[in-house]
Amino acid sequence: MLSIKFSDAAAVLTSANTVIAVAEAHGCLSGALSASHDYPFLRWLDELIDVDSEATPDSAVARDLLQTVYTDTMRALRGDEMSFAPFLPEDDAPLAQRAEALAQWCQGFLYGFGSVVANRPKVSTEVDEVLRDLAQIARATAGETDPTEEDESDYVEIIEYVRAGVQLVHDELRPTLQ
Repeated sequence: MLSIKFSDAAAVLTSANTVIAVAEAHGCLSGALSASHDYPFLRWLDELIDVDSEATPDSAVARDLLQTVYTDTMRALRGDEMSFAPFLPEDDAPLAQRAEALAQWCQGFLYGFGSVVANRPKVSTEVDEVLRDLAQIARATAGETDPTEEDESDYVEIIEYVRAGVQLVHDELRPTLQ
């Protein structure tokens, strides 16, 4: 979905002193775009980087990277290809790191969704269930034992559920927001 690697984005945003982790930032963006048809890039940028501070090379690079993430995410959510996916660490990262990032992503989604909706719109039972499930995933933690193949499989299934659920939320709310 995104034209940028997660690890590259994390390094750039860390060097620019962003206030939240990249997974949470993308979740926030995805939630806001799902709940609003006109969520502006500069509002998201302002939540992540102090845009009023003196510009540095790192903040300029971060701004360009975030613009790409914003554009790619909007295109994926609003396109017909169903190509949306949460922006998470690559598959070769430890499962505990990926699970933590997924929890951060879900937390960010719920924050972004809630931050642009003054009064929660009436939603279907399915959308309400997705939002409740995302809240549960946001509280998840990795276990203390070494991950098994079953754990990896479960993680992949949860990612697919989140991907499809967010697309459902977006698609259901989009006509009511325009």
